[in-house]
Amino acid sequence: MAKDKIAILTAGGLAPCLSSSIGRLIVQYTKLVPDVEIIGYLNGYKGLLEGNSIKIPDSVRHSAELLYKFGGSVFGNSRVKLTNIEDCVKKGYVKKGENPLQIAAEQLIKDGITILHTIGGDDTNITAAELANYLALNGYKLIVVGIPKTVDNDIIPITQSLGAWTAAEQGAIFFENVVNENTTSSRQLIIHEVMGRDCGWLTAATAYEYRKKLEKRAFLPDIRLGKERWDIDAVFIPEMTLDLPKEMERLSKLMDEKDCINIFLSEGAGVETIVSEMESNGEEVRRDAFDHVRLDELNPGQWFAKKFSKLLRADKTLVQKSGYFARSSAPNDKDLELIMAFADLAVKAALNGQSGVIGQDEDANNKLNLIDFSRIQGGKPFDISQEWFQNMLKEIGQIR
Repeated sequence: MAKDKIAILTAGGLAPCLSSSIGRLIVQYTKLVPDVEIIGYLNGYKGLLEGNSIKIPDSVRHSAELLYKFGGSVFGNSRVKLTNIEDCVKKGYVKKGENPLQIAAEQLIKDGITILHTIGGDDTNITAAELANYLALNGYKLIVVGIPKTVDNDIIPITQSLGAWTAAEQGAIFFENVVNENTTSSRQLIIHEVMGRDCGWLTAATAYEYRKKLEKRAFLPDIRLGKERWDIDAVFIPEMTLDLPKEMERLSKLMDEKDCINIFLSEGAGVETIVSEMESNGEEVRRDAFDHVRLDELNPGQWFAKKFSKLLRADKTLVQKSGYFARSSAPNDKDLELIMAFADLAVKAALNGQSGVIGQDEDANNKLNLIDFSRIQGGKPFDISQEWFQNMLKEIGQIR
């Protein structure tokens, strides 16, 4: 019986779980099948297409727990869609006339890989499923077990994506410093732009975590150090309809009262409006390999800042993005516990010859399961009816 050979790759954007997930997979395989060979493809599917990988030596295998406390991905990431042939050719990953799926499949065969672990979002894991199906049609059995990561927490039907809790906590820490900028000017508007393309979970959770921290602080209201100046005044996310005239009337009164406004804004809020405006002006809207609008270039925070600054008669406006700060963090203890549970089940499933994505299944009372690839989708909306979120909006006066 042929011995298994394990490959691991991480893809998409960073999240506070990638290096630690790699570490846990290495720890578990070393414990259960110490003689198995493990390699890592560098920079995700790009490395797979280029045959660029590293073998995990014994020195690393016996100290892999050190990866639990590192952010980023020790193997590197990239955004590559194997079925987007034009993009792969344009970037030089394959030659014109070549099929990226075929090139990737041939590399896996050449490397003798029998088990592939992909750590990424819905795009990463759906691509892995397409690769496994392609290999199966060509008579090669590849076990693929995905581990879900996304700071947006927007994968269907997974309750909690790895890294999202930490990203929310780190975003709150980031704003603890940024909010002090409200002392630099009269009528100060601060917009905290948080990652979240289609889902407002991270923005909502970051605001919630920040306000929990605020509750633990003491203030001196008699010298302009009142809690209200440090609190959040509005949370704008894609799932909520923004009544701009009504909201500006509310926020204008607050600006007059406390001399500053603090807004938490999901980067995906209002994107359709911004894109429509740009296209009507003949401006190019750049997209990535997955046809997603490149939000870092679109700059939603600046678009909102321009409008809000005028309507609120702000003397100074500051837009700060916590995304790279938050997503590059090492996982907190809560996330690390989840990472270990996911990775342990991923190893067990792979050694049992089962493919799928590990996750708490919303359709099975949030039980940790191996979920079939066919059920994985992106763009899960945040449920704004949740009590904790509604209570927060009431406390800040955004709803009554």
